[in-house]
Amino acid sequence: MATTLSIYQEIEDTVLRLPQPERSKLATRLLESLDQDDDGGEISDEWRNELRRRVKDIDEGRATLIDSEEVWKRVNERFRTNIGA
Repeated sequence: MATTLSIYQEIEDTVLRLPQPERSKLATRLLESLDQDDDGGEISDEWRNELRRRVKDIDEGRATLIDSEEVWKRVNERFRTNIGA
């Protein structure tokens, strides 16, 4: 009987041999499958629209991204903590 790990490896090997457009389509579908809240329901339309707005702001240069190290540095300085480091 195949283990979960061997099944995963077989799927991964197969997917990585697909042409880029098919891999992209599958990746998109997999990411969409993660867009569920803890009770298994879909993300609300309001939250999905907010995510789209934020991505658009990033794509169009209206938002500045900060790497996680800088974020944690600022959090720790502000709250005098040492988390996320």
